Amino acid sequence: MFGSVPKTLWERVAPADDLNRIRLRTNPLLIRLNGENILVETGFWDQGGEKFEAIYGLERDETVFRGLDALGLRPEDIHLVINTHLHFDHAGRNVTLTGDPTFPNARYVVQRQELHDARHTHERNRASYLAAYIEPIADAGLFDVVDGEHELRPGLSVLPLPGHNLGQQGVVLRAGGQTLVYVADLIATLAHAPTAYIMGYDLYPVTTLETRKQYLGQWFEEGAVICTPHDPDVAFAQLQANPKGGFVLKGL
Repeated sequence: MFGSVPKTLWERVAPADDLNRIRLRTNPLLIRLNGENILVETGFWDQGGEKFEAIYGLERDETVFRGLDALGLRPEDIHLVINTHLHFDHAGRNVTLTGDPTFPNARYVVQRQELHDARHTHERNRASYLAAYIEPIADAGLFDVVDGEHELRPGLSVLPLPGHNLGQQGVVLRAGGQTLVYVADLIATLAHAPTAYIMGYDLYPVTTLETRKQYLGQWFEEGAVICTPHDPDVAFAQLQANPKGGFVLKGL
């Protein structure tokens, strides 16, 4: 999760268990905008079997379904799903156990590059993409494919954030003079804000670095609320200047 950063450094901010695993969550985000329910991410694929779950140490203390239910919402109430990318821990619940679209009344927004890569995998990325939750959405014609930065609704847009892969997108919401950014795996957790803390999972780590340099200063100046996809404890944070250079994320 921290690439080339030595464990003696990263374990100060993300202590590991005896199997060298750190605590992570999958953090979907619900946006209610002008009468629509918009879901960013759908959650971890839950059909991998016992071995798959043991490898990742999965615990289901919370799911996207329980979160929606707490707000009085059902999957049928979602109007739009935004897939930041199509890895199994972000888009795995696009479909149900029977292979049907989980959110039958929603369109699923994805970058054209990402959908292409997910359907034309290679040795380095094929373990991250599973046809079981991608092809049913494609077959049903539910993907809304976009190219680059795109405004989905007034004040709501998607923004390419390449590095983790080429087709990753973030979500930007501007309303009431404030900005919220769902950063996808550009910054996986609050502990990943320092410039060098780039995941070994990133296919293009130098691109990740360039993307961070392009946007973190802007989001800092805007005072943007930052949502990370995997922080185990904090839902919302803001960037603060690091006296040693770059930025750190502090929870709100």
